[in-house]
Amino acid sequence: MIPYGRQSVSQQDIDAVVEVLRSDWLTQGAVVPRFETAVADYCGAAHAVAVNSATSALHIACLALGVGPGDLVWTSPISFVASSNCARYCGADVDFVDVDGETANLSPAALERKLAAAKRNGRLPKVVIPVHLTGQSCDMEAIHALSRRYGFRIVEDASHAIGGSYRGEPVGNCHYSDIAVFSFHPVKVITSGEGGMATTNDAELAGLMALLRSHGITREPELLTREPDGPWYYEQLELGYNYRLTDIHAALGLSQMARLEAFVRRRNEIAARYDEALGGLPLRPLGRQQDAYSAYHLYVVRLDLARLSRSHRDVIVALRDRGIGVNVHYMPIYRQPDYARFGVNAQDFPEAERYYGETISLPLYVDLTEDLQDEVVAAMREVLAP
Repeated sequence: MIPYGRQSVSQQDIDAVVEVLRSDWLTQGAVVPRFETAVADYCGAAHAVAVNSATSALHIACLALGVGPGDLVWTSPISFVASSNCARYCGADVDFVDVDGETANLSPAALERKLAAAKRNGRLPKVVIPVHLTGQSCDMEAIHALSRRYGFRIVEDASHAIGGSYRGEPVGNCHYSDIAVFSFHPVKVITSGEGGMATTNDAELAGLMALLRSHGITREPELLTREPDGPWYYEQLELGYNYRLTDIHAALGLSQMARLEAFVRRRNEIAARYDEALGGLPLRPLGRQQDAYSAYHLYVVRLDLARLSRSHRDVIVALRDRGIGVNVHYMPIYRQPDYARFGVNAQDFPEAERYYGETISLPLYVDLTEDLQDEVVAAMREVLAP
């Protein structure tokens, strides 16, 4: 089976991890701060806070922004459930904003309409979480302009998007947001095995997220509330979590940062080759956001079902039967059984529904050879033949 995604681990990556394994520090040594600095510098952000997953990063981002019971958080329905679960962990309510019909990213036009109605009803969101689906930035300038008008904070779910850019600047610089979050899961652009990172230009938010990732505990003299009892002394200042990233994981992530730009170039090459090879078939690639350079975590096509004799499901099953590990990213979050209790009406999200009924993610990873890609294309041509 040709998978839809997989990691690329070099001998240099292995050596970096082995070096940590042979050191005195496996968990909280010098490598995590070096990884944070590398990501912050690459993105052009003032601060970066490493954690054990992007889900954890989203959670502490919401907490740092004061999200709690009675608050409302909006996000895209076309995402992994972590994009909305993070608000629920804080006791907040969640709602969704429909996606753009071309890019499947959160639609600024739909957001503006929903904000106007929410203002009339007296319940605006505290935080909006745009999701950079497949590695392509949302129209952050438009979303940021709405935040200034309606008073909400912004957390970019950039889990797919490290190495991408928007308006010529790296995703994660937080010029249009309070916090941006990356994922380093094995199928993402770079990996630390498991891991995540939050970037921000706000020193107070960075400090609070760093506190929350480690039980809310500090030993920093300037943060202690009283004179220490001795050199062993520490204080829990907040109810935090054990969301720390280890030096083992950070070593892999830091090593992979050296190849990030090469990885993204290769992903764009593979995507361009798909664009050309799939021409003429009853499908279209996901639309491109103007002024954005995608990190291409995923290559997504949308089927033209009116031109097919097969259903969406039948196409996916037929491709998998031929050894092509296609997938769907994603089922709208509000369709999950755990979300049914909230009474979300699918008819309020026509573009998300249309997207879900048409979309397929094709194999895309750095080590995908042309021969393997040709196998994918040949299977697509066979399955989609009239």
